[in-house]
Amino acid sequence: MTEEQQLSGWIDAKAAAERLGVKPATLYAYVSRGVLRRRPAPDGRRSLFDAAQVEQLARRGRPRRPPGPGELAIESAITALGSDRHFYRGRDALEMAGSRTFEGVAAWLWHGRDDLGGPAEPWRARADGVAAAVAAQSGLPPGLLPLDRLHLIVAALAATDPLRHHLDPEGVTATGRALIAGLVEALPAANRAAGAGGIAERLWNRLCPQPPEDAGLLRAFEAAMILLADHELAASTVAARVAASVRADPYAVVASGLGVLSGPLHGGASYGAERLIAEVADPASASRVIGERLRGGERVPGFGHAVYRSGDGRAALLMDLVRAAAPGHDRLAAAEAVLAEAARRRLPAPNVDFSLAALGAVAGLVPGAGEAVFAVARTAGWLAHALEEYGRSGPLRPRAVYVGPEPA
Repeated sequence: MTEEQQLSGWIDAKAAAERLGVKPATLYAYVSRGVLRRRPAPDGRRSLFDAAQVEQLARRGRPRRPPGPGELAIESAITALGSDRHFYRGRDALEMAGSRTFEGVAAWLWHGRDDLGGPAEPWRARADGVAAAVAAQSGLPPGLLPLDRLHLIVAALAATDPLRHHLDPEGVTATGRALIAGLVEALPAANRAAGAGGIAERLWNRLCPQPPEDAGLLRAFEAAMILLADHELAASTVAARVAASVRADPYAVVASGLGVLSGPLHGGASYGAERLIAEVADPASASRVIGERLRGGERVPGFGHAVYRSGDGRAALLMDLVRAAAPGHDRLAAAEAVLAEAARRRLPAPNVDFSLAALGAVAGLVPGAGEAVFAVARTAGWLAHALEEYGRSGPLRPRAVYVGPEPA
């Protein structure tokens, strides 16, 4: 392409396709749908595309195709998926993760109001709910993963809240603040600073034996919560929306989401990535650890994403925050060796589950901490989707395509 063409703001099909993360043929489908403008190049043999329009489309996200088999289309104003990142009510989630509080981002998801600095008062749970949730865990076996405890905690919190059936927006958001605080406060304390700070710091103190002495790692931890707070209609969010559509209370909505989140192809994927990094005792062993998984026909956890085929921007941001906070850390070196070996073997790009596991390894979080971070953070998103459903008139009712025997 000549300098004159570049200055004119038009780029060729290869450059446009790479920026959007799509195949060249998809560009012409966008043209036919009026999404992109195209003009012939001066040589008459190529097409040129409006660079500004391509950039805008890349940031806003590719036009979604019509729903295919097994997919349910639901209108929502909460989260849009872009080519390598997502947007909360129009705002870049990666940019928000760099400076906002988790509480402020949750409020933005719930209300769409610009109160992103966080709450004036710390979020607190009902004392009787926390007491009931702690008591309910007394008979659990030692060594249970945090996510397993959260299932029991949400049920105990619900049983003690007489206002849980108030489904008006203010009632739901008040319940949401207390519910998220309760999920954190009812987990066993991992260190003596368990009651301090905002939601992110208090959750850290439930999941790490040491208080957050490094501000950079705590910032990365809160950024992870913000990045994971919502991701459009993931499987757990669909379950949460279906529950809300039949007017289940917010605790039941969260319980529905938790049940689906635990699957190894969803929130449970971070635990697989955590175990992968833990097996890499030193950087030299990364090749053996990945090779053994591939030889056994196993999927290497923490790599590839169904939406971000060209790379997960959440993973890149979170890894950069960990690198900046703990340069030279031996667990970071192990994670970097896994990344290098995966690239050498041409595995898909790392996803946010891998970066979350790397954060946990460097920070010294307890086993299964990534799942708990995912679950507490995503509770904010589930409740945002519940608020949308509570404002609608009827239940979500997917239809089956019957393929069984002819009815008698």
